[in-house]
Amino acid sequence: MSIRAFAFDLDGTLADSIPDLAHAANAARRDAGLTQLEETQIESYVGDGTESLIARAMAADMAASFTGTAGQKEALARFDQHYLKGLTLRTTLYPGVSSTLKELHDCGYRLAIVTNKPERFTLPLLKELGIGDLFEVIVSGDSLANRKPNAEPLQYAMEKMGVSADEFLMVGDSKNDILAARAAGCKVAFVSYGYGDAKTIPNADVTLTGFDELMSWLDTQD
Repeated sequence: MSIRAFAFDLDGTLADSIPDLAHAANAARRDAGLTQLEETQIESYVGDGTESLIARAMAADMAASFTGTAGQKEALARFDQHYLKGLTLRTTLYPGVSSTLKELHDCGYRLAIVTNKPERFTLPLLKELGIGDLFEVIVSGDSLANRKPNAEPLQYAMEKMGVSADEFLMVGDSKNDILAARAAGCKVAFVSYGYGDAKTIPNADVTLTGFDELMSWLDTQD
């Protein structure tokens, strides 16, 4: 079947949000009396939700996990305060994202966001970036019991839009996106310009070096 609907990851796929995530994480570290981390180091901690990011950033350790200690909860609250004050200080849409999304929308394709970012950040960020109204379904990291790489968020989006897995494409930059799509039985496009390490990414149906390549690839699927 032809693709009728899309699900898009947010950070690293539609928007380059690392500068503001790093700023907020470093502010939380500063509040705790810790030294600042390089932006590239914080980038490596992104992808598994805010709690995971905070645990890793506060410990400066990729292996750290969020266990709900008093210190982690305090750091998370501090991060929230800093990040909500500056969601788009330096965060921008990647080239071609705005025009391509609008073209897809105008052509009648149905669009969803499926992200591991919490709703408290997802909704205001989409609004500030000026693209929130293009999506009929928004699934955040805390919307359901499970998040990517579990299939549930994609299955939920498909159900809400009334499309089958054969008609659905996930677009993302991480291993979690590809694993979720495979678990849900739908096709997946990997964007190589994002935060995912291409060497660790399972095979996708297509790899895009630029977001605007999505339209030309779509033409080959009809």
